Formats: sequence, C-alpha cells, structure tokens
Amino acid sequence: MSKIPRDINGKDLSKKLKKYGYTITRQTGSHIRLSSNYMGYEHHITIPEHNPLKVGTLNAILVEISSYLKIDKKKLINELFK
Repeated sequence: MSKIPRDINGKDLSKKLKKYGYTITRQTGSHIRLSSNYMGYEHHITIPEHNPLKVGTLNAILVEISSYLKIDKKKLINELFK
C-alpha cells in the first residue's frame, strides 16, 4: 500500500510536481503558488514551504492534484515518491 511520506517539505514537493507541468508562479511569505496546464486547462495549487509538511496538508494537496490529473491518489504517490 502506498503511504504518504512523513518527511517531505514544501520545496521538495514543488520540485517533484514539475513532472506534471507545475511551475512556481509566485511565492508570498512561506507559501508557494504553482500552476500547471498539463491537462489542457490551468490548475493552481498553493503549497506551504514548511519542513516537514503536515500529513493532513500533504494529503489534501495530493487529493487535489490527483483530481486534476484524473488519476488515483495511490498511483500519484507511487509516481512522485518511489
């Protein structure tokens, strides 16, 4: 079973999301704003630059991204962290 990593920070997650066309559009304080046009329409997500990200926060981010990409969250976790 795919488990959500407990030791990832916001900066590392934003780097891993480049695989899906996410680029940093701006940063305000400790929050990073990412945008992607991977699926043919624009999607924005904000990631806190915390070290480490809280599990619930990371889970919410992954749920939103998997919904945008129309893939299962477990598959997304495997592709990003394995």
